[in-house]
Amino acid sequence: MMYIMVAIVYMRAYAGEYWGIAMTTAKNRAHKHFRLDAAKIKRAKKVFNVSTETEAVERALDFAIDEHEKNRLAAEANERFLRSGAEIKDVYGNLD
Repeated sequence: MMYIMVAIVYMRAYAGEYWGIAMTTAKNRAHKHFRLDAAKIKRAKKVFNVSTETEAVERALDFAIDEHEKNRLAAEANERFLRSGAEIKDVYGNLD
């Protein structure tokens, strides 16, 4: 079930619709000036398959935010599991 959730998160993140939050529009954009590595922007344009630098940066920011949220949810689920008191058995004998 976790794999399905992760796949859905990635699909929505790629579409820019992480749980109903759409990508930024022209109305809520701020004009900023940054000094960024041109090679990284070029790579981001290829990775996200976009034509403009602005869209590449926006998609990269959306991806970073989505990754943080995914990691937060996974950590919360892990904490709930550990608090549940479930017994963890080392069936392979790898854990100390």
